[in-house]
Amino acid sequence: MTDLEFVAAFESCTLPLESFRHVDHVRMAFVYLKRYPLLEAIRRFAADLVRFAAPHWKTNLYHETITWAYMLIIQERLAREGRPVSWSEFTASNEDLLDWNDGILKKYYRAETLQSEFAKATFVFPDRISG
Repeated sequence: MTDLEFVAAFESCTLPLESFRHVDHVRMAFVYLKRYPLLEAIRRFAADLVRFAAPHWKTNLYHETITWAYMLIIQERLAREGRPVSWSEFTASNEDLLDWNDGILKKYYRAETLQSEFAKATFVFPDRISG
């Protein structure tokens, strides 16, 4: 599926839920960040995630901190590239963003922070201190 088809299916809520796993979330964030300035991309993606969840009966799954953190990390990685990159180029050099089970957010957040209702409802800055 092309990026245009993928976004259209997501935004129209016709994309099957089983076709929207973690890697697909990252891909959609990547596409939004390539289309819109950062703050607009975050606003649109967050709203569209909530809207997408409704017909799939998953409205309680939206997580503000996870969404924003991934968007910010992806934006930084895109900026570091210094040139436009395709999804396949991006994934080749950013595999750490694609593994949900051993996800990158574990480097930045304590588990109890990400599991909190507060972090789910409000963006929380990273709280894991590396030494």
